[in-house]
Amino acid sequence: MAAKTARPVCPASELPPGARKVLETAGLQVLVLNCAGELFAIENCCSHEDAPLDEGELDELACSIECCRHGSRFDLRTGRPLSLPAHQPIEVFDVVVDDGTVVVEVE
Repeated sequence: MAAKTARPVCPASELPPGARKVLETAGLQVLVLNCAGELFAIENCCSHEDAPLDEGELDELACSIECCRHGSRFDLRTGRPLSLPAHQPIEVFDVVVDDGTVVVEVE
């Protein structure tokens, strides 16, 4: 298993509830979201047809995001698909606030 690397995203003040940012690192796009005050980081790519999830609708009550292309929803905590047509999970990443900065742990 590769060692994880901390990647700064932005100041926490720039990511209020409902906001999102995309982090590009080592050929990977990570979507960082604030869902009702809780931070999440997921792969920014639907497992069904590679659509960018940052363009999808965030459901803060269910803590999920919907793919803008075919409507698959993904759980932000686990990456599991919650609806078809997607049936494969997306990757999730650890995210923390360190000294006021949002940081994502990626391999």
